Amino acid sequence: MKQVGLLVDVTRCIGCNKCVDACVMANHLGAEHHIPQQEADGLSAQRWLAIVDAPQGGFVRKSCRHCLDAACVSVCPVGAMHKSPEGIVLYDKQKCMGCRYCLMACPFGIPRYEWDSPTPVVGKCFFCYQRLSEGQEPACVEACPQQALTFGERSELLNLAHARLRQSPDKYLPKVFGEFELGGSALMYISNVPLDFLNFNGTLGERPYPELTWDWLSKVPAVTLVTAGLMTGLFWIIGRRMQAQLAGKTQTSQPPEEGK
Repeated sequence: MKQVGLLVDVTRCIGCNKCVDACVMANHLGAEHHIPQQEADGLSAQRWLAIVDAPQGGFVRKSCRHCLDAACVSVCPVGAMHKSPEGIVLYDKQKCMGCRYCLMACPFGIPRYEWDSPTPVVGKCFFCYQRLSEGQEPACVEACPQQALTFGERSELLNLAHARLRQSPDKYLPKVFGEFELGGSALMYISNVPLDFLNFNGTLGERPYPELTWDWLSKVPAVTLVTAGLMTGLFWIIGRRMQAQLAGKTQTSQPPEEGK
């Protein structure tokens, strides 16, 4: 099955927040809870999508990137964070044990924890997966009055994005944000303003975090064997010296034989 995706055209967004309202209604998120641990970007366990002000002007969607090789999925010890056949990063609250590794692993700081609940869960966008299974688009896409959001196969969205960049080079920055960063993501942007504030600042590189983690973990067996060998050798040398010293002390402490 092909990877699906969502393309955001920042130049078309007017900040009406109708996509946010549609997300709340479609996913039955209810009233938002304001607590000290909640960041001031509009995202929370009850708000999976937010429209934020770009530092250089304009309005920008902030939500789960649905990374092609997602760090949150790779660190989840119980499979609560997992990927669908369409490549959407999903969350199963029945499996979640509340370790919050996904929060720490996400390079974009997206998943949010329900801190004020006795049975907390993690909140994040999942592209209205239930609606997709019924042949519908994500609620945010359907609600956008400016057609700033386009949902479909990721490869086709990339073709659309690059076509718009070629057709209007003066309108957009020459880049599809999310095409390559950390291995690429299903949520992508074309924009007339820099999106560094969303961590698209070049510091993350293009290799997925799970690959970088494996580079280190793959060396653990070798390092362990070498360390064990060195320690074994060191213990052997120390043991031999201690035996030699003990033998020397034993010889000097013996009384001389009679007649000598």
